[in-house]
Amino acid sequence: MARLRLVRGNTACAYGALSAGCRFYAGYPITPSSEVAEEMARLLPRVGGVFVQMEDEIASLAACIGASLGGLRSMTATSGPGFTLMQEHLGYAALAEIPCVVVDVMRLGPSTGFPTAPAQGDVLQARWGSHGDYPMVVLAPAGVQEVFELTAAAFEVADRLRTPVVVLYDEVVGHMMEPATLPDLSELVASGTWRRPSPPVQGTYLPYAYSEGTPPPLVSFGEGTRYHITGLIHDESGFPTQDPGKVGEMLRRLNEKVPEVPADQLHPEGVATEDAEVVVVAYGITARAARAAVRQARELGVRAGLFRPRVLWPSPATALRELSGRVGMFVVAEMNFGQWAREVERLVGRWAEVVTVNQVDGTPLSPRTILERVLEVSSPVPSTAAGRRIS
Repeated sequence: MARLRLVRGNTACAYGALSAGCRFYAGYPITPSSEVAEEMARLLPRVGGVFVQMEDEIASLAACIGASLGGLRSMTATSGPGFTLMQEHLGYAALAEIPCVVVDVMRLGPSTGFPTAPAQGDVLQARWGSHGDYPMVVLAPAGVQEVFELTAAAFEVADRLRTPVVVLYDEVVGHMMEPATLPDLSELVASGTWRRPSPPVQGTYLPYAYSEGTPPPLVSFGEGTRYHITGLIHDESGFPTQDPGKVGEMLRRLNEKVPEVPADQLHPEGVATEDAEVVVVAYGITARAARAAVRQARELGVRAGLFRPRVLWPSPATALRELSGRVGMFVVAEMNFGQWAREVERLVGRWAEVVTVNQVDGTPLSPRTILERVLEVSSPVPSTAAGRRIS
């Protein structure tokens, strides 16, 4: 039975993967994600899975792609420098439509940077790091329990849409300890070795023949049919094509198959937004500080709210634009120089003002820093709150 335990975020990530049926992990240790690999190395053999430490991050994702084609749900975890090395294979998995999950625990950079410090500097890399036009699904948990839940959800989304999914959180979320409800190892052992069920093949299997906007279920290698996989632009059969009509159709379908909200549990969270005059937009550990800042702003008489995306990419355009119809000011709080703020500005800048509060010194944004920015851009604070202390 699942039970409440005190665990760190990276441990919850491993349990989320295992509970979703992940039975293959290939990776290379890197701070601050190494505990994910350590937990998977300890637990995977006990549930009939395979753990492999590769020579680098490039090979790690390549191995995950191969394992996925063989029928196993696969995952790797890394941090900024390793995530950079994985970009070519992320693009390959997107074009070849091979499901896999990549966890990026962000640290302060660039280069080796500050390996043990939190940051949110990989937000744009997660969307635009590889070349070409293709969609990315990037999930952003804000706490230990949510790391477990969103990691598990990542595998469901990856398989259903046949796409790589990135789980993106910061060092604080990865290392902080919180109570979380996780399954017992006995449950995972009892579930045995998980393999992706292959659909029955009648006649010719066309691995890229879309139906109602999504690709067909992936048949695992060695299970009843053969098909072609390539990193070149291809037709429905998987073989390369230079036909302009088929090329355009293939890339259009690739970009249209990912919905704005990839699963029901991935809708953005709104806190006190119903009557808000200013809304703080934040994700990851910064959203925890923003929640406290919103509460304190309310105590001071400022109608503040919080908008927290669980999915950074595709960005929640509909929800943000709906909110901008009644809110005139957005404060985007990030541990970078304003990466996701650019997306918020693109989506709502015609209807509302967008300002930022940023911090890139290796420490998390505090509620006080966010609150001060909210008070600065808000309507005059009521006189009854003038004597209250900002904490």
